[in-house]
Amino acid sequence: MKFLTRYHVSPTHPALAGHFPGRPMVPGALLLDRVLLNVATASGLDPGVCEIQSAKFLSPAVPGDELELRHEQVAGGLIRFEVSAGSRKIATGSLRTVGK
Repeated sequence: MKFLTRYHVSPTHPALAGHFPGRPMVPGALLLDRVLLNVATASGLDPGVCEIQSAKFLSPAVPGDELELRHEQVAGGLIRFEVSAGSRKIATGSLRTVGK
């Protein structure tokens, strides 16, 4: 099953302060946090049981972007994700759930 959620990057988000002066962009850690939260919410999981296997950042997300976060479960329990802003891919990667 494929899941899609949207996330608006507020220009006043505190993570943007100083990242980077004169050319602000969304930190990769914030993007990955949103992905983890979306996967956990859609799956009814605790975000703490999700482990990022890989992540590739392809283009910067900037304040005001309307991001689309997509994910789907594939073979072996792996969950693939993609973050985009319109037709521009921002990040791709995979994660899996781990026992605690």
